[in-house]
Formats: sequence, structure tokens, C-alpha cells
Amino acid sequence: MSVFRWIIGVIGGLLATGAVLAFVIFIVTDIDVWIKRARAWRRLAWAIALFWFNVEIWRRVAIVIINWV
Repeated sequence: MSVFRWIIGVIGGLLATGAVLAFVIFIVTDIDVWIKRARAWRRLAWAIALFWFNVEIWRRVAIVIINWV
């Protein structure tokens, strides 16, 4: 499970970094396409975070069900 956390963390971190950089480029250059990219990458980073949270919760549910006896 640690490998999964690292993969999700790296992907989420890259997407969040891309969103911040795209937003900074938008602020500096005032080109509208960069705000669209920043929003898209922010949404993907948020989706990755929610996916990680969902997997963690359901993993614990499965562990409880398996060890119920």
C-alpha cells in the first residue's frame, strides 16, 4: 500500500505544481488559456486526492470485514 501512496502523492504533487505554475503564468501574462489549464490541473489534482481517500477508506472497510471473525 505504501507504493500506492507514493504513486498517488507524486502524481497529485505534479498536478498541483502544474496548476500553481499555470496560474502564475496566467497572472504574469494575462493569457486566458493558462487559467483554463490551471483549473483543469487543479480539478485533476483534487480528483486524485479524492481517489486516494476513497481507496484508503474502502481498504480499511475490507480489512475489518476480513478480520471480523
